[in-house]
Amino acid sequence: MGRNRATLADVARRAGLSKTAASMVLNGREGTRLSAEAHQRVFAAAEELGYRPNIAARSLRTRKTATIAFVSDIVATTRFAGGLIRGALDAARERDHVLLITETQGDAAFEQYAIEAILDRQVDGVIYAAMATRRLTVPPAILGGSVVLLNATSSTRLPWVLPDDQGAGATVAETLLAQGHRDRIALIGRNRQKERDPEISLAAEARLHGIRDALAAAGVRPLTEIFCPEWLPEHGYTATRTLLDLPAAPSAIICMNDRLAFGVYQALGEVGLTIPDDISVISFDDDPIAAWLRPGLTTAALPHEQMGRKAVELLLDGDDDGPSLVPMLLRRRQSVAAPAGTVPSPRPPGEGPPAADVSSGVAR
Repeated sequence: MGRNRATLADVARRAGLSKTAASMVLNGREGTRLSAEAHQRVFAAAEELGYRPNIAARSLRTRKTATIAFVSDIVATTRFAGGLIRGALDAARERDHVLLITETQGDAAFEQYAIEAILDRQVDGVIYAAMATRRLTVPPAILGGSVVLLNATSSTRLPWVLPDDQGAGATVAETLLAQGHRDRIALIGRNRQKERDPEISLAAEARLHGIRDALAAAGVRPLTEIFCPEWLPEHGYTATRTLLDLPAAPSAIICMNDRLAFGVYQALGEVGLTIPDDISVISFDDDPIAAWLRPGLTTAALPHEQMGRKAVELLLDGDDDGPSLVPMLLRRRQSVAAPAGTVPSPRPPGEGPPAADVSSGVAR
């Protein structure tokens, strides 16, 4: 066992002051008439003794514990969405707060237990997060305190943080238009369930609107839109084989997420077509594998770390309700080029900088 923890009384004794005077100095409270030299004695004594304040006692006075609860469905164990936690951890640490993380795995009974446990610890607020961008039901137990929804919305009026999927859809379409693609742009990944049920997905409808609005503004209609039962590589592969059976092959393919694009790469490679010389491919999410494909996949990146940071800022500042949309910057790699015989326009504004070191295969 280590030595006993130093107390406030120990610090006061070492500094030659009363406990009350030492406490006022250590807590930065106004009103003390102690000299600067006495202040220095208190701080020196605290450092020499390794004094740490009693957080539980302080929380009783201030009603603050410098802790934030991060409650999610499967964010912590999902490699792809882990940036939400990284961003929140960084922002909490910068504000001298600790993040308490719990994951429910969609188990309602465990969620209730976990929420009761964190509320018993008197957290300063709760970030309620989802792995997939969607609408969810907020547990009533946490509504009595400060709550921010992360990667999610709710019918309850609460501040929430989402990626700007609609803006990303517009950026993706405008990128192809700027390269000279017009009447042969195909879209794969239409999915009525994702587009119509916000409890499954908010991203699908938003991305679709952004794409369509940008194309319509340029007087362009998609060559075709292919429906997929899920946004997985095998469905991207099947959709691409369908596209290649059309009388006129597309000059560019927009994929609703990167996993679909992985299947597109395989299907095009099997028939000897080259990306981007024969067909350009562009997508959403910036999955870690996107930078390692050959050629690297141009994709609108989900800003998970920035979203996690924003959630902590909203929670601690407490001055905002409603939506906070975080931009999805385009990671420009080598999968998009002008169609043969076409001169591309200058890069559209707001696209974001190119990804770093993509030519050497080093992730951003």
